[in-house]
Amino acid sequence: MIEQYICPNGVRIVHEKMPYVRSVALGIWVGAGSGDEQESEAGIAHFIEHMLFKGTATRSARTIAEEFDRIGGDVNAFTSKEMTCYYTTVLGHHAPRALTILADMFFNSAFDEAEIAKEKSIVLDEIAAVEDTPDDDVDERLWGVMYPDQAIGKPVLGNEQTINTFNKQMIEQFMERMYRPEQIVISIAGNYDDRLIQLIKVQFGSFKRQAKVEQPIAVQAPEFHAGMTVKAKDIEQAHICIGYPGLTVKDERIHDLIILDSILGGTMSSRLFQEVREERGLAYSICSYYSAYNTTGVFAIYGGTAPENLGELSDTIDEVIQSILREGITENELHNAKEQLKGGFLLGLESSESRMHRNGKNELILQEHKTIDEVVALIDNVQVANVYRMANDIFTQQRATSIIAPENTVNTIEI
Repeated sequence: MIEQYICPNGVRIVHEKMPYVRSVALGIWVGAGSGDEQESEAGIAHFIEHMLFKGTATRSARTIAEEFDRIGGDVNAFTSKEMTCYYTTVLGHHAPRALTILADMFFNSAFDEAEIAKEKSIVLDEIAAVEDTPDDDVDERLWGVMYPDQAIGKPVLGNEQTINTFNKQMIEQFMERMYRPEQIVISIAGNYDDRLIQLIKVQFGSFKRQAKVEQPIAVQAPEFHAGMTVKAKDIEQAHICIGYPGLTVKDERIHDLIILDSILGGTMSSRLFQEVREERGLAYSICSYYSAYNTTGVFAIYGGTAPENLGELSDTIDEVIQSILREGITENELHNAKEQLKGGFLLGLESSESRMHRNGKNELILQEHKTIDEVVALIDNVQVANVYRMANDIFTQQRATSIIAPENTVNTIEI
C-alpha cells in the first residue's frame, strides 16, 4: 500500500513497503527541469544535477563515491524537461546512511568554483557525445523544430554558450527559485521500517526558501510547429525522426495513445517493425515512441537506414500510417498490445527501484496514485474505436521532421 505524508514545509513523502525484498530505493524528486530555464540558463538544471555529486562542506566528491561503495549502494541521477531526480538503492539496513548522504548532497553542496570549471568541461563532452550519436542528435533537433524559441524544445544538456557562464551564484539562484519544499517529493520503496520515514521528516521537513518569487517563465502550453531540419554529417547511415502533436501526461486518453504506439512501432510485432525491417529489409532500427509532459506531448517515429534507402523508408512509414487510417486496427492487434503493455507494467513493478520511480513521478506530476488493478482496468477498457480515433487525431495533423544524413544524400532529399 502506498502511504503519503506532507511535511509542514510542503515536502511530500510517498512510501511503499515491500517486505519480500531486501533492498530500499530512495529518491529525491524535484519539479525542476530544462523546461523551467530562462534562455540564459539553458542547461543549468542538468548542470546542478552534476554538481550535487561534486562535494559538500564535509564530503569531497571522492568521499561521496566511496561512502556509497562502502554500503554497496547504487547512486545516480537524471534531469528531464520537467524534473530532476537523485536516487539510490541499498540494502535495507543501509538506508538511513544512504539518506543522510543524499541529504548532505542536497542541502550542503559546496559549488566550488574549481569544481564548476571542471564540470563545465565534462558537460561539454556530454553534449559532444550526443552530437556523435546520430539517433540521439536527430531526436534532439526534432524538438528544436517542434518547439522553437521555447524552453521545452531546447536540449536538456544546454549549449556551450550558456554553460560557460555558469557560476555559484547562478546555481544558487535557480535552486532558490525551483528547489522549493512544495516542489519536492521524497519517494521510498522496499523493506524499511518507520524509523526511516521519521528520519526523512527530520532531514527534509523543516527547510525553507525565501518568499516565493513569481516564476519568470509563463506556464502555458507550448505551441507545436511543423517544419523540417536537415543536417549533413559524415556518417554511414541516414537517420529520420518524425514528430506529431501528442497528449499531455494527464490526458484521460493517454492509454489509447500508448496502445497505438505499441501497435504502430513499439514492439517487434508492430506494423512498422514488420513492414520496414522484416518485409522490406530497409532498416535495422525502426520504432515509434511518445513523450507526455504537463503542458504538451509528442508522438514520434524514428528510423535509421542506408542513405540510398531514406526516401523509400519515409514512404513506407507513410504507407503504414495510412493503412491504419484507412483500415483501422484488428482485435488481435489490440489484444496483443494490451497484453504486452500489462506485462511490461506488472513485471516492471517487481523491483524496489521501479516502484520508487513510479510513485515519485506520479506524486510529483499527477498528484495521484492509481492502484495496479485500476491501471490494468484502464488498459483493458481501451477499444478498437478509441485507438482508431486516436490515430486520426494524431496523424491528420501537420508534422515536424528531422534528418541527419551524409552530404550527398542531403543534397537529394525530396521528403
